[in-house]
Amino acid sequence: MSQRIRTVGIIGAGQMGNGIAHVCALAGYDVALNDLSEERINAGLATINGNLSRQESKGQITEAEKQKALAHITPALTYEALARCDIVIEAATENEETKRKIFEALCPALPPETIIGTNTSSISITRLASTTDRPERFIGIHFMNPVPVMQLVEIIRGIATEDPTFEATKAFVANLGKTATLAEDFPAFIVNRILLPMINEAIYTLYEGVGSVESIDTAMRLGANHPMGPLQLADFIGLDTCLSIMQVLYDGLADSKYRPCPLLVKYVEAGWLGRKTKRGFYDYRGEHPVPTR
Repeated sequence: MSQRIRTVGIIGAGQMGNGIAHVCALAGYDVALNDLSEERINAGLATINGNLSRQESKGQITEAEKQKALAHITPALTYEALARCDIVIEAATENEETKRKIFEALCPALPPETIIGTNTSSISITRLASTTDRPERFIGIHFMNPVPVMQLVEIIRGIATEDPTFEATKAFVANLGKTATLAEDFPAFIVNRILLPMINEAIYTLYEGVGSVESIDTAMRLGANHPMGPLQLADFIGLDTCLSIMQVLYDGLADSKYRPCPLLVKYVEAGWLGRKTKRGFYDYRGEHPVPTR
């Protein structure tokens, strides 16, 4: 019998974490939102409130539904405050060492029956599960960004993930109104295995002088019917996240076609990470984004 999920813990109140909290609360789940500080949690709650208000203004939800969703979310300042949760989803930065440290500290605070999920977009589920005391109750739940908008969730089983964990997770994703796809535990899974090499190739195209930022993005929007250009999308994802995923692909598959573009490395080293730092392939500090190359 699969476990029924009623209460959700989320570690990380940033872009992905607050998005996951948003959709869980709107679906009627009680949510405990954790981060490194109360300030970060409050910032995440403010983002959720703003995004719910945007949905209300578009007629997608009512004021009553918005208030009900907000009432479902409570701050969790410690891992012990997540002990009441049926599932805890880690949504921290895409760095394996950071995630490992979280799981090592989290496991002693949770009952043995609690499922642990990770929102990693590229890192081995089997390897992360080995850090925990419950690899059979560990699973990858990769939401797409922005979570309230994007329909897909990748579910990834580790080598030890048991059927009840998988079935409970699949039912949970369905209750959120999302569509689940099962991916095998290989570097970057399905979406990013395809998407990030395309973005990396677009950056190489810029690096080699084949086209400018504007011409590359225009070409892919109008020539391939993409909703946004690959460099604009890279800025939206975060250039540090793009680099992390390409490094996982390069290290995990040992194929030179996944080598991160040196220009991507340079932008990350400069702290130009895209929208979140106001500069990436576009400069967002003015009224309208301006290409930086």
